[in-house]
Amino acid sequence: MNTNSSEVSSEKKKSFFSNLTTQILIAMIIGAALGIFIHNNYSAEGAKEFSGYIKMLATIFIRLVQMIISPLVFTTLVVGIAKLGDIKAVGRIGGKALGWFFTASFISLLIGMFWVNILHPGTGLQLSDVDVSTAAEVTDKTQGFSAQNFVEHIIPKSIVEAMATNEILQIVIFSIFFGLAAASLGDYTKPVVNALDKTSHIILKMVNYVMKFAPIGVFGAIAGVFAIRDLNELLITYAKFFGSFLVGISSLWAVLLLIGYIFLKGRMTTLLKHIVSPLIIAFGTTSSEAVFPKLTEELERFGVKDKIVSFMLPLGYSFNLDGSMMYMTFASIFIAQAYGVTLDFGTQMTMLLVLMLTSKGIAGVPRASLVVVAATCGMFKIPIEGIALILPIDHFCDMFRSATNVLGNALATSVVGKWEKEE
Repeated sequence: MNTNSSEVSSEKKKSFFSNLTTQILIAMIIGAALGIFIHNNYSAEGAKEFSGYIKMLATIFIRLVQMIISPLVFTTLVVGIAKLGDIKAVGRIGGKALGWFFTASFISLLIGMFWVNILHPGTGLQLSDVDVSTAAEVTDKTQGFSAQNFVEHIIPKSIVEAMATNEILQIVIFSIFFGLAAASLGDYTKPVVNALDKTSHIILKMVNYVMKFAPIGVFGAIAGVFAIRDLNELLITYAKFFGSFLVGISSLWAVLLLIGYIFLKGRMTTLLKHIVSPLIIAFGTTSSEAVFPKLTEELERFGVKDKIVSFMLPLGYSFNLDGSMMYMTFASIFIAQAYGVTLDFGTQMTMLLVLMLTSKGIAGVPRASLVVVAATCGMFKIPIEGIALILPIDHFCDMFRSATNVLGNALATSVVGKWEKEE
C-alpha cells in the first residue's frame, strides 16, 4: 500500500516538473536570482559582458521559433483558405476579424488615454538626468515613417524576401491570394493542398521540439536583463510611471477577461488553462512572436477549427496588439506631460485615431511600439527625444505588453471560431 502511494507521489512530482509552464516559472526565478547576484557582485563591465553572453540563450530560442513562423503561417493559412472553399467565406471571417481587431484596438487606446490623464505620471518629472542619446536608435527609425512606407510595408514585392524577414502581414497577403487561387481551381489543386497540409503538421511537430528549449531561453532573457539593471533604483525612479502603466494594463486585462466570459462563458476558464504556457513565455522573452507556433497548437487543442486559427492568428499578430496599443497612447501623452505640452481632448482623440491607423501592420519592426510613439510625438510637436524617458523601464513594460497581446489574440481567435461554429 505504501509502495503504491509513494509511486503515485513520485509520478505526480515527475509530471509537475515535466510541465512546461512549471519549468518556465522555475527558469524565471533562477534567472532573476542569478542576474541580481551578478549585478550586485560584479563590475558594470563584467555584468554587461555576462548579460551579452547569457542573452544568447534567449536569442537562440527566439531564432528557432522565427525559423518556424514563415512556413507555418504560409502552409496553415493556404490550407485553411482552401478548406473554407470560397471567397465569400474568407470575406465573412475576415470581416468579423477586422471588426473585432479595430474595436479591441480602440478600447485599448482609450484605456491608455484614460489612465494617463487620470494619474498624470509625467507631470513634475525631472528631465535633467535623461540621456537623450539612448533614443537615437528609435528616433532614427521614424525618419522613413510615412504613408508610402506604411503601404510598402504591407504589400510584399517578394514572398521570398517577406519570409526571409518574417514579415507576417506580407506573408498573410500572399497566402490569401495563393489560397483563394487554389480554392478556385477545385480538385486540380488537391495534391498541392494535401502536401501543404502534411507540411504544416511536420512544422507543428517541430514546435514541440523547439518548445523544450523555452525554459532555457526565458532563463537567459531574465538573467541578462537583471544583470545590467538595478531593479530597485529603476522602480524608485519610475514608480509613478510603472505603477500607472500597471493600473492601465490591469484594466485592459479585466476588460478582455470580461468580454471573454461574456462570449465564451465557462469555456473562458478552459481557454486560460490552455494559454498559460504561451502567456508566460511571451512575458519572459518579451516576444509575442516567440509563442506564435505554440499558441496555434493550443488554440486547436482548445477546439477552434484549424482553418480559423490559421486565418485569424497571422492577421491578429499584425492588427490586434492590444497591450501595445494601450501603451502607445499612454506613453505618447506621458511624454507630452513630462515636457509640459498641453493636449486638449480633441487633439488626444485625433492622436488616438492616428495611432489606430499607423500601428497596423508594423509588428515585424523591432521595438515597434516605441517607433510608433516617436513618430506620433513628431506629428503632434512633442519632443521625439522624450522616448529616452521611457527606454530604461521599457523592457519591463514590454513583458506585460507581450503577454497582453497573446491574450487578446487568443480571445479574438476563440470568439470568431465560436461564431463560425454557430453559423
